[in-house]
Amino acid sequence: MTKKISLIIALFLGIATLLPAKGKDLKVLYWNIQNGMWSDQGNNYDNFVEFVKSQDPDICVWAEAESRYRTDTCVKMEGCEEAYLPYNWDLLARRYGHSYVCICGKRDTFPQVITSKFPIRIVKRVNGNDDDIVVVHGAGWAQVEIGKKVLNIVTVHTWPQKFAYLAEDQAASAAEQGGDVFRSTEMKYICEQTILSQPGAEKQYWMMLGDFNAISSIDNATYKKDPADKAFLVHDYVRQNTPYVDLIEKQYPGQFEQSTFSKKRIDFIYMTQPLYDCVKSSQTIRDGFATAHRLKDMHNFCKPSDHYPIVVTLRVK
Repeated sequence: MTKKISLIIALFLGIATLLPAKGKDLKVLYWNIQNGMWSDQGNNYDNFVEFVKSQDPDICVWAEAESRYRTDTCVKMEGCEEAYLPYNWDLLARRYGHSYVCICGKRDTFPQVITSKFPIRIVKRVNGNDDDIVVVHGAGWAQVEIGKKVLNIVTVHTWPQKFAYLAEDQAASAAEQGGDVFRSTEMKYICEQTILSQPGAEKQYWMMLGDFNAISSIDNATYKKDPADKAFLVHDYVRQNTPYVDLIEKQYPGQFEQSTFSKKRIDFIYMTQPLYDCVKSSQTIRDGFATAHRLKDMHNFCKPSDHYPIVVTLRVK
């Protein structure tokens, strides 16, 4: 009996050491890695792994976390026989020190994946209601325990096209900014299924992050669009209807921080105020391995990605 009790205590202590403790730093790395880190898959992901290890994040959120094309080509892979990701994220994550993997949002071949040093559980995968709402790439809501509090992580990757999903006349839909309207419908549904479904969420730890494929009116000094432009619908909805604050806006007031090679800011990290109050630092990384450049005759893709990683360090309270 004594041995059993000792074993239970040892197991409990072992689990406890895996959880981020109150008063300790927590580092989160987000990146849209373009087709499952397409540019480094032929190198056994060695450069990618070294980059992640150099950042030493506790939690990673990856968008486009699935292998889709053969290295440096537009030739699609033939299913799981060729595609390493998402089937082997557990093996890849272990190489940079993460033992926990969660495919958070997946409806097609553009999933979001969370990897972590700490146990993580999926609360909900948000794909639509099988009726009038479709979340094309899917979204997800996961949780990590931080001391006696819970960190809620909502991952998103909204529809990327100028025309609406399944539009019969794509040109006409694009002319009417159907894609922007469709994205705003996705965002409204995602928020309703996650943060807006929880009473008192404004007092809790929440973050929503990913590739929003939409620009924010807060950056209009750069874009110089009509303030009523439908391009702003997604972020106007978030700003006006949820308790989220924009991390980069708050950390870099009046400064434009591009998140893509095309010089747009469409990757965002939103937080509730209590979580934002824990932020020590944040950075969009645009140098070193993360430096983006086009390949000749490959206008659609960049190496290593057409997006830049964002890193945020929090002091858990």
